[in-house]
Amino acid sequence: MSQAVSGNRFAAFQHVGYRRYFFARFLAYFAVQIVSVAVGWQIYDLTKDPFDLGLIGLVQFLPSLALILVTGSVADRFNRRVIMGLCMVVSMICAGALLALTLTGLFTPLPVYAVLLVFGIERAFLGPAANSLAPNLVPPEDLPSAIAWNSSSWQTAMIVGPVAGGLLYALGPAVPYLVAVLFFLASAIMVFVIPKPAQRTAGKAQNWQTITAGFRYIMSEKVVLGAISLDLFAVLLGGAVALMPVFARDILALGPWGLGMLRAAPGVGAVSMALFLAAHPIRSHAGLLMFVGVALFGVGTVIFGLSTTPWLSIAALVLIGASDMVSVYVRETLIMLWTPDELRGRVNAVNMVFVGASNELGEFRAGMMASAFGAVHAVVIGGVGTLAVSILWALGFPKLRQIQTLDVPESHQDKAR
Repeated sequence: MSQAVSGNRFAAFQHVGYRRYFFARFLAYFAVQIVSVAVGWQIYDLTKDPFDLGLIGLVQFLPSLALILVTGSVADRFNRRVIMGLCMVVSMICAGALLALTLTGLFTPLPVYAVLLVFGIERAFLGPAANSLAPNLVPPEDLPSAIAWNSSSWQTAMIVGPVAGGLLYALGPAVPYLVAVLFFLASAIMVFVIPKPAQRTAGKAQNWQTITAGFRYIMSEKVVLGAISLDLFAVLLGGAVALMPVFARDILALGPWGLGMLRAAPGVGAVSMALFLAAHPIRSHAGLLMFVGVALFGVGTVIFGLSTTPWLSIAALVLIGASDMVSVYVRETLIMLWTPDELRGRVNAVNMVFVGASNELGEFRAGMMASAFGAVHAVVIGGVGTLAVSILWALGFPKLRQIQTLDVPESHQDKAR
């Protein structure tokens, strides 16, 4: 029999370690959103070049790609809680560096990109450790609840964080970075007081076989491969986040506060969907619903690209967030439940590179295309591409499309324990 999913929407919060983990993640993501809005606005205000906005994403993505064979192995061999806490400390230092650059008048692209590169290195280690830590804090039957609430915390941060970032920036360019420093500090403290989790570490000596085990597992498990690669190409083509300063300033005639509203809109849709999924877990047609979510993501992106009306643009972004959450919920649950604990760090490292490519590298793609063809064309073409990807992957990965429930399959139960 497969492992039953708990019907209690708050099941994950029954575990003290998860509660501390949840709030630590929320504060960290909140701080990241504040920093993201502030850096994007400052850079575009300085250069007026959307290509520079694309570079922000590229600089943060490259470390995940370069360190992919290291970060996952570290998460599988060492204490994931400690790794996550140390990463929060590094984030605090980076936010402090951006604060110092702003206060001293040295905030120019080159030193900012250097700080963001360190941010990227920290995130390369944080992703596999943090994502792999959650299954160690709750039993398998409560994991879908934890994943839904993890997504909810992230999306709530994406709602409140950008708006707060815009408002804080209006008080002064240094204010958002100071707040981010305090949030990262609080997050680090909460992580370090998480009770020591049960973690099945990889005990074998490191060699090429153990280092690349995550790649080999993904390539052999077509459901996981299809889910990860679907997100990669869909968001790589459809991402419009990097160009929001362009739309806010030049197309929709909004200021920093308006940019915060645009950045928050996808989170409004996503957190609403995450809360719905926490209360009503997907119990049938999970694979098909994931493909429908990706298709609607593409439709929303096209509408946003063509819109010149603020309320319609915000509505399109809400649709983008809600539909993306369906895909994220199904994909992350499949990856967590189908992957053995001793491999989760390495699999999550690969997954993070795919996610990073779809987000940060997608931002670079958007910035490059906007610089060459204009922001509207870059977003619309990307949205059409996302819609095409959803159709092609549904045809190319029939086993993924046919998945009904998100229970642990019988053949994977021993691996998931």
